[in-house]
Amino acid sequence: MRTVIEGLAERRAQARLGGGERRVAAQHAKGKLTARERIELLLDPGSFEEFGMFVEHRSTDFGMERQKIPGDGVVTGWGTINGRLVFVFAKDFTVFGGSLSEAHAEKVQKIQDMALRARAPIIGLYDAGGARIQEGVAALGGYAEIFRRNVEASGVIPQISVIMGPCAGGDVYSPAMTDFIFMVRDTSYMFVTGPDVVKTVTNESVTAEDLGGARVHTTKSAIADGAFENDVEALLQMRRLVDFLPANNRSGVPEWPTADLASRHEASLDTLVPDSANKPYDMKELILKVADEGDFFEIQADFARNIVTGFIRLEGRTVGVVANQPTVLAGVLDYDASRKAARFVRFCDCFEIPIVTFVDVPGFLPGTAQEYGGLIKHGAKLLFAYSQASVPLVTIITRKAYGGAYDVMASKHIGADVNYAWPTAQIAVMGAKGAVEIIFRGGDAETIARQTKEYEDRFMSPFVAAERGYVDEVILPHSTRRRVARALAMLRGKASEQPWRKHDNIPL
Repeated sequence: MRTVIEGLAERRAQARLGGGERRVAAQHAKGKLTARERIELLLDPGSFEEFGMFVEHRSTDFGMERQKIPGDGVVTGWGTINGRLVFVFAKDFTVFGGSLSEAHAEKVQKIQDMALRARAPIIGLYDAGGARIQEGVAALGGYAEIFRRNVEASGVIPQISVIMGPCAGGDVYSPAMTDFIFMVRDTSYMFVTGPDVVKTVTNESVTAEDLGGARVHTTKSAIADGAFENDVEALLQMRRLVDFLPANNRSGVPEWPTADLASRHEASLDTLVPDSANKPYDMKELILKVADEGDFFEIQADFARNIVTGFIRLEGRTVGVVANQPTVLAGVLDYDASRKAARFVRFCDCFEIPIVTFVDVPGFLPGTAQEYGGLIKHGAKLLFAYSQASVPLVTIITRKAYGGAYDVMASKHIGADVNYAWPTAQIAVMGAKGAVEIIFRGGDAETIARQTKEYEDRFMSPFVAAERGYVDEVILPHSTRRRVARALAMLRGKASEQPWRKHDNIPL
């Protein structure tokens, strides 16, 4: 018996070495952790239960039968994050460059199936070179099996992808179908075809970083939801993100203890909005002062910065936040901001996360670039997402709510449950000066000034909307946290009936 136990220990030790000490050292030299080191940092100490440690590929072509390493380039299993169950797989770049074989794919599929059955989040850590060429169609079939499971799990359990090294070819499509993608600056990149193929096909010279690095995907393509400086920061932030997320679409949001009273007043909010309607202010200040303990996990912070999305807690419970940002393009809605916010709203609705919307929007961004870029359809995505959402929706208009953007930003008319306005709110078809120029067409400066003041008094006060019931209450800014917390508490039992359909046809 002792010999058998010692043999098992030896096999485990060999498997834990991955591709061997030389390749592990090469991984560390690049500033990257190994697959198992990443899992240890991500999960609670001692909680990881590994599956498939001894799995090996079955390929016999190109001399592969002489190259077998236990685990076959991916580490899979389950554990806990702050006591909550999660499933995880981590590509091991030290073993065949993390490339995907049929056996490798089966390990990932098993964890995907277990996560879906257990109704628990799944996190994928990517550091791999794509399909294993020696296995041909077997590897491609393995990818397709993973993709299908991504789709089956979508909207049922949270799926998170962390790109921590190369991610190319088939490996990029699985992350693309997950809920969140995060990257590590300077050491991670993702693209369908690499720089060499691009050079061959298009004669375009480009580096891996410029083609698919973290900067590209967080600021231009919007593929990634955020980027971090190194492996350690990325994994610690993933622990923080999981704390905000429900385990599945039926479990309800997590609730954590907090000493931050919901009745807390923030007197500084009474002076947040400047006297001049054309002067910006930072909407994140409002978000942080409303949130429990000022804790805000922002999503896509570097993309479409004229709108802010992310998670806070109120009374210990997760809340999704969407907010126009007056410091960037005056908080105007453009096609990038619309699709960013629409995707976030749909995620929150999938997982029964209430949404709070802070509104200061002067309208949609005009111009040929926006129209050619599909502003109409992208704007419709946000309108569609809010209109379809059945979770509690609370809206606070802090200043401008002009034109169609007023309707789109979770107005009462498209289904918001509770709509508040600050006394500084201005709700109108457009700004007063532009409206006067269209209505009266001409006049001297003194007349235009008088007419503008009359228009502001008549149409741009929040009380006009309040008179019609489009705003439920005009509230004091310092009481925003208390009013929002009470509204969400009141809406916890919200029920919403939807007509039967196979699925909707959102304007993609």
